[in-house]
Amino acid sequence: MDNTTGLRAGLREAKKLRTRRQLAATALELFLERGFDAVSVADVAAAAEVSKPTLFRYFPSKEDLVLDRFADHQDEAARIVRDRPAGRTPVRAVHEHFLAALAERDPITGLCDHPNVLAFQGLLYSTASLEGRLAHYTAREVELLAGVLEAEAVPPLTARLAALHLVTVRQELGRENWRRLSAGQSADAAYPAAVADADRAFTMLAEGLDRALPIPPA
Repeated sequence: MDNTTGLRAGLREAKKLRTRRQLAATALELFLERGFDAVSVADVAAAAEVSKPTLFRYFPSKEDLVLDRFADHQDEAARIVRDRPAGRTPVRAVHEHFLAALAERDPITGLCDHPNVLAFQGLLYSTASLEGRLAHYTAREVELLAGVLEAEAVPPLTARLAALHLVTVRQELGRENWRRLSAGQSADAAYPAAVADADRAFTMLAEGLDRALPIPPA
């Protein structure tokens, strides 16, 4: 491939990414304004000035217009475990990463009170079809993490069970933090309880999983 061909390919990919982001942003704006069930795919396509077939080339379902941002985090738990330092258990690595994300008020932890984030999470947790579709992303997250554990010679069933536990704990902690904020607490006020919950949840896992999962030698 010459430089000109590579440049064209790069420009095409950049254009696709811009279009994808525009579609998702347009859809979210409509969903927040009118409600998810009151907006059709045709409505989103019209607002974004594209055809329905074009929209479906980027997003397989209406729910994916909202949930596509989760795709950026599907490999996060797997990456945390794969890249953990020597002497660190998988549970401890995920625990420490979650605590660091809480301190940064990362939206993925649920502990972010920016109005746009709260609106997005409110839409997600109040729409049954979105929660149902989220299971698709969760399954991929579990699959990727289990693969990392299997690569460390963890038996397949043990790897999958461990991955399910770790992914579910992260998700449930995020949901609990969102509940606090939706009830009116600020992220700063909810932070101590969020840390305590994370410590308790990952300690529960560590007491069982650390006996079954490997620790890289120092």
